[in-house]
Amino acid sequence: MAQQNFVDYVKICCRSGAGGAGSAHLLRDKITTKGGPEGGDGGRGGHIVLRGNRNVWTLLALKYRKHVIAGPGGRGGSSHSSGAEGEDIILDVPLGTVAKDVETGEIEFEITNDGEEVILLAGGRGGQGNAHFKSSTNRTPRYAQPGEEGQMVWKILELKVLADVGLVGLPNAGKSTLLSVVTAAKPKIANYAFTTLVPNLGIVNYRNGLSFVMADIPGIIEKAHEGKGLGHRFLRHIERNATLLFMIACDSENIQKEYDILLHELEMFNPELLDKPRVLAITKSDMLDAELQELLLPELPKDVPYVFISSVAQKGLVELKDMLWEVINKEH
Repeated sequence: MAQQNFVDYVKICCRSGAGGAGSAHLLRDKITTKGGPEGGDGGRGGHIVLRGNRNVWTLLALKYRKHVIAGPGGRGGSSHSSGAEGEDIILDVPLGTVAKDVETGEIEFEITNDGEEVILLAGGRGGQGNAHFKSSTNRTPRYAQPGEEGQMVWKILELKVLADVGLVGLPNAGKSTLLSVVTAAKPKIANYAFTTLVPNLGIVNYRNGLSFVMADIPGIIEKAHEGKGLGHRFLRHIERNATLLFMIACDSENIQKEYDILLHELEMFNPELLDKPRVLAITKSDMLDAELQELLLPELPKDVPYVFISSVAQKGLVELKDMLWEVINKEH
């Protein structure tokens, strides 16, 4: 059920509010029968706004809300009274949400901070009242400006999971098991590929009450950057992780080759991912004694810090946390 509730992509039709018309009212009262213009401006139409909310983890609330419509602005009144602004629609979204234009696929902005508000679609401007059009040659203009029409466009919202550490590995590399051991998260775990279909987040408790966020993300396969397997759905989430923890099982046929496959898929999707700090964890190492562990050392990549771990046997987890904490904080 949790996987069904995790939604990281929605396409919605947004319609901002039309601006209110300006007023063409002329001053008329018991004393004044031919007064000047006093029409107020129309109110602006309602905006559609995205607001970051750290307590929201999915775009599920928008999955079935295909049309988002903001309110129109009010008409201007007499005595220079401005019309009311249209009702804004504020959509709470998870941190890491990216807004895209449907036609071009261009990223317009992203929400990264709690409480951050960005206008997704602006409402129409209110029309000016006739008071703005008074001049030396036209003392009593009997016209006002209509309000600007609202806009209607389709937008794409994508979620890129924000975490301090993102777990990178081929399917069934032990990522979910590690997350379940070092955090309170309860990901689905089984001995077959693609057990994890959606990202899982967990908070790793460190020393002295400190903590960091770890994300277990669906596994990579070769040609994932072309959309194979879970493809782009996985790789999109890796972009927003500060540090990447590569996980390769000790019984892999070729650890260096598997590491190179992972690096290649990241590079083909987004070369900037290779600039992120990396740590390598050799998993399931409870199957290794000291001699076998020594024999594996020549197979390990030379350019990345590594640690042998076993989530089941609780081996090397303290060292792993220390290593990750040091790498995370080195960047700040």
